[in-house]
Amino acid sequence: MGTRQIGTRTVSAVGLGAMPMSVERHPDHEQCVRTIHAALDAGVTLIDTADAYHARADPVGHNELLIAEALASAPGSAERALVAT
Repeated sequence: MGTRQIGTRTVSAVGLGAMPMSVERHPDHEQCVRTIHAALDAGVTLIDTADAYHARADPVGHNELLIAEALASAPGSAERALVAT
């Protein structure tokens, strides 16, 4: 996979846009975590999120919490991945 520079960081040219994991009719929680893990396994090191990615007014931050959980449960991923907000 190609790479790009963001500041001093080198990231994958292909990133994972996480919005579909938190908006209305999103996949179940475990499927979302597995999707993030699959992207990391495929070499993705750029994940896009925003606090506005949620289906209802509560819980704000759903997307960030989901990504944090997935990164914490994938050894070495937190050090490799750049989470863009």
